[in-house]
Amino acid sequence: MDQDKINILRIFQLDGTPVSCDDYGSGHVNVTFLVVTDTGRRYILQKINHHAFRNVQALSENIAAVTDFLRSKSSDPRSVMSLIRTKDGAPHTRYGDEYWRVYDYVDGTICLQQPETDEDFYQAAVGFGTFAQLLSDFPAEKLHETIPNFHNTPDRYRAFLETLERDPMHRAAQVQPEIEFALARQAEMSTIQSALTAGELPLRVTHNDTKLNNVLLDAKTRKALCVIDLDTVMPGSSLYDFGDSIRFGAATAAEDEKDLSKMGMSLDRFRVFTRGYVRACPGLTAKELELLPMGAKTMTMECGVRFLTDYLDGDHYFAVHRDGQNLDRCRTQFRLVADMEKKWNAMRKIVEEESR
Repeated sequence: MDQDKINILRIFQLDGTPVSCDDYGSGHVNVTFLVVTDTGRRYILQKINHHAFRNVQALSENIAAVTDFLRSKSSDPRSVMSLIRTKDGAPHTRYGDEYWRVYDYVDGTICLQQPETDEDFYQAAVGFGTFAQLLSDFPAEKLHETIPNFHNTPDRYRAFLETLERDPMHRAAQVQPEIEFALARQAEMSTIQSALTAGELPLRVTHNDTKLNNVLLDAKTRKALCVIDLDTVMPGSSLYDFGDSIRFGAATAAEDEKDLSKMGMSLDRFRVFTRGYVRACPGLTAKELELLPMGAKTMTMECGVRFLTDYLDGDHYFAVHRDGQNLDRCRTQFRLVADMEKKWNAMRKIVEEESR
């Protein structure tokens, strides 16, 4: 273990003296290590990516507030991420030009990258639904908006239209069908933002990265135990979290699949997730339930528009490993939206049946 890591870990209130610190996990944003002390306690040490998250103080304040609140609601210490404070009581520390934090390691859990069964996807829904329900009386407006306009779909369209007008890479002429697809749905894509602004939807604590690998499952029961990766916790709508889960988990092909005939939305998976989410979060309002399908469509459309914007702009935001990858990503998302539109009545019927 190098001296810098030893110096950093000394700042935190650990049980015992660290004896090892090894690379851990497969995250793409922060750098993560597993720390073991001489008492046998295990911790997660993370270097926070302060290029992705410019305001680390606001980020840490959000995580501390949400985890403290969740802990007051739960009797199982493994069900909530536990920030280990510094000896001065802070939720993170700065060491040189870098920011670091420590979490308790959650023992006896598994983390899946993809659902192996429908039950796994159901448990992801239970995890995120429970997260929303437990935080339903948290004052979401007190959280910092650490990434402004993250799921403000009309603002994503504004950026798209500005990039389209500039057309810096002269790519617009080659992607007219995709541009027309996006523009044809622009008005509808303000539905959720307008309802939030009008107060028709409640402002909630939202996770904003609701992939299966952000729910730890109990290794013995394989039931949802703990929601992790709270960096994008912000005020927003439950429809963001529900919708992004469907976009990711009910799609029948990979995000950058070239063969669009493989891409669609599984109604079975849509039903599985809807069932788990609405059962775990019985506090959803009638308006939220009514707009669950729109949440799925909006999050998918928003993602497609972001991929198209980045493609037109020269692929600066999303990492690409081959030419045209962002365009392929855009096309799969738009294909998924088109399939949702074909299945719209069935999606609405499923929500009605599962929320009775």
